[in-house]
Amino acid sequence: MKRVRTDSRTEAEKNYVQATNQITGSRRWWALGAVLITMFFSALDQTIISTAMPVIIGELQGFSLYAWTFTAYMLTSAVTVPIYGKLSDVYGRKPFYILGLVLFMLGSMVSGMVGSMPQLIIARALQGMGAGALLSMPRATIGDIFNPRERGRWMGVIASVFGLASIAGPTMGGWITDNWGWRWVFYINLPVAGAALLTVLYALPSVKTEHNVKLDWQGSLALVAGLVPLLLGFTWAGNEYAWNSIQILGLFAAAIFFLGLFIWIERHAAEPIFAPDLFRNRIFTSTAIVAIFVSMGMFGAIIFLPLFVQGVLGKTAQQSGQILTPLMLSFITGSVIGGQLISRTGKYKVQAIVGTFSLLIGTFLLTRMGPDTTVLTVVFNNILIGLGIGIVLPLLNVAVQNAFPYRMMGMVSATQQFVRSLGGIIVAPILGTVLVSIFSAQLAQLMPPQLQAAIQTLPPAQQELLLDPQGLINAETQAAIQSSFTSMSENGIVLYHQFITAVHQALTAGTVRLFAVSTVFALLAFLTTFFLKDMELQQDEFFKEQQKETASFLE
Repeated sequence: MKRVRTDSRTEAEKNYVQATNQITGSRRWWALGAVLITMFFSALDQTIISTAMPVIIGELQGFSLYAWTFTAYMLTSAVTVPIYGKLSDVYGRKPFYILGLVLFMLGSMVSGMVGSMPQLIIARALQGMGAGALLSMPRATIGDIFNPRERGRWMGVIASVFGLASIAGPTMGGWITDNWGWRWVFYINLPVAGAALLTVLYALPSVKTEHNVKLDWQGSLALVAGLVPLLLGFTWAGNEYAWNSIQILGLFAAAIFFLGLFIWIERHAAEPIFAPDLFRNRIFTSTAIVAIFVSMGMFGAIIFLPLFVQGVLGKTAQQSGQILTPLMLSFITGSVIGGQLISRTGKYKVQAIVGTFSLLIGTFLLTRMGPDTTVLTVVFNNILIGLGIGIVLPLLNVAVQNAFPYRMMGMVSATQQFVRSLGGIIVAPILGTVLVSIFSAQLAQLMPPQLQAAIQTLPPAQQELLLDPQGLINAETQAAIQSSFTSMSENGIVLYHQFITAVHQALTAGTVRLFAVSTVFALLAFLTTFFLKDMELQQDEFFKEQQKETASFLE
């Protein structure tokens, strides 16, 4: 089996180290500013559109294509992250920052000009291709301009910027849509991205690369061909199609074939996009496993807690958003504190254990909630979860960057980003399936025979609507259901209240079971942190001999 070279620097690595050593003084802070700006608005774009979508759908008339505006962006950004990461190791970060910004600006401009939902989906896919670079480059760039000991501080800042974007996005999207129109949700990216582009052109160095580098285009194509059906399969499973449908099974079969082909190609490639030998490194493997389990554990709270707050506690959508805000604020706090501790101590294993333990306790406490839970209790649980993920996520990047030669910085940083994204994509339909199955079973048990008989008289479309827990918390849907019940008979209003009571109880059972699954993932993340190897972070990466041969990375 082919072994990836790690015993010495390649010519490309030497050139890049020399170039990044030029980033000193004010130029370093300009480069950091470019990183933070691009990270903020690329993360912001994932949330700012959510509050504008109802208006967009009303104008463009494409409700059936609603999910595709998010799916197209997610697909193209996720599949391009590892490709950008590897190419930036060969050619430097600057050209791919520029490419990402140009594609993102072009996608934003076209998104604001579209006249139909299919056009918007294509434009969002183009935006995602640019976002793939903007999401993968920042962490590698931090590795370029700061030594390992300093990186923790700035990785924490990057994570806090991401959290800030998550809080600001929905509010900004709503304000811009109400005051300027939905098209400005996309146009607003242009001046910000333009400023970031000018900063990148000034601050980041150009790199002379090896002329004889043979790019792994076959591996890139096989990777895309494998990831697209994989991500589509997990996105559609349990939503568009059943898990055992021919469509989903066919997508997974195609994904297995092409990803198997990708692994075979990478084992023989001179400059692989992703080196399979990476998994022989203890730090890489353990951080990747922690990252995917943390992602899977936290998504139960982020995605489904609003459903619990609205459907079980009876709060409004605005109130549920306010209840989630402490989670993101504590995430920002944990990111900053965790990053500072890494920089001061040069260690990360204890923090990883503490962070995942906080996530574990927070998700476990979610399983103890019910209809009588107070808002203060929900907020406290959110704070524990936010602190946990805020402490953990930045240090995973620092740990994996410190464990590999400099020339692999982009590859390993992008892989970390991709693994986190993959965890969220995989777990969402799994948790959704758990919720629907438990909810449906409990609802059938809780409804008295008279109520079940009455429901059987409703049209099939309305019967299906009654089994959708997401739809049942919508005020308009509830009004339509109440109208259907009251039109049945004289005691229709009594049947309606019986149904709503059963819904609340079934929804409580479903969400609690869902949170239990999230707790299992958090527990797996916590246990995996004990296998982390606490490798000392060096104060100066470029001039210390021991950092040239960063760890015999296959140990």
